[in-house]
Amino acid sequence: MTMTMTAEALGYVEPILSGEEMYRLGLEASTGGEMNDFDLITAHKWFNLAAMQGNLEARAYRAELANEMTPEEIADAQRQAREYLATHRAKTHS
Repeated sequence: MTMTMTAEALGYVEPILSGEEMYRLGLEASTGGEMNDFDLITAHKWFNLAAMQGNLEARAYRAELANEMTPEEIADAQRQAREYLATHRAKTHS
């Protein structure tokens, strides 16, 4: 199956956050943030995405979280990361 997207359709796609922004979202999800509502799956997703952008601290935190997660939870986090990448595009530099 092939998928064709027009340039106009891509214009509606949200830009990908920076590695630092993703790292901060991972920290917030892993500690509960202001709402004290921690979520290891979401944290792993953000650390995974930040690590893909070259953030070494995110890579270390992702590994630590993986030790506390089930294989199913890790698979869910990875699926969410793929979905994020599929629905976002790199920021353009103007």
